Amino acid sequence: MSAVGDGLALSQLLRKLADDTTRDRIAVGDLLEALGDRAIGALLFIFAFPNILPVPPGTSAVLGAPLVFLAAQLAFGMRPWLPGLISRRSMSRSDFEGMIRRVVPWLERAEKLLRPRISVLALPPCEYVVGVVCLLLATVLVLPIPLGNMLPALAISLLALGLLERDGYAIATGLIAATISAVVVSGVIWGVIKGIVFMFTEVSV
Repeated sequence: MSAVGDGLALSQLLRKLADDTTRDRIAVGDLLEALGDRAIGALLFIFAFPNILPVPPGTSAVLGAPLVFLAAQLAFGMRPWLPGLISRRSMSRSDFEGMIRRVVPWLERAEKLLRPRISVLALPPCEYVVGVVCLLLATVLVLPIPLGNMLPALAISLLALGLLERDGYAIATGLIAATISAVVVSGVIWGVIKGIVFMFTEVSV
């Protein structure tokens, strides 16, 4: 199990933040600071995974904006950074604790399964390719596409965990999920376009 900031696994660090009663709110910048050098992979997972679960409408657009920035930085080998408009965005500690309570059990299961394997896929230049894939998926996640958030979010989560744990198997699985996501989302978009064209054709007749 890899360490992510302060020698803690990601699940342990998230629990620590959620249990910190000295904080009234948890800002995105707090996460960025706490996660240290491996913040990009960790934050990609944190912002992507909630979109796999049932969430209120519009959540994917809110969580997708940081994903776009982080994925772009991963693609270009940059250090993790977010603009103030995003890093100052925060939620109450109780809301953060509720979200973490849903995410951490899944994360703990994944951490038990993942380990360094075929680590070349988690290192440059392959890491940059993963960043490009995550950027494309994050862009889809932000768009208001029906059923367009769960599969991209799953793919990003797998890729992020693969980077964190240096697990090439997880990255390969994430790339497969990304391919399936692209096929499904393309089908949905094509169906919507056909529906719109059909509607206008019928109206014109």
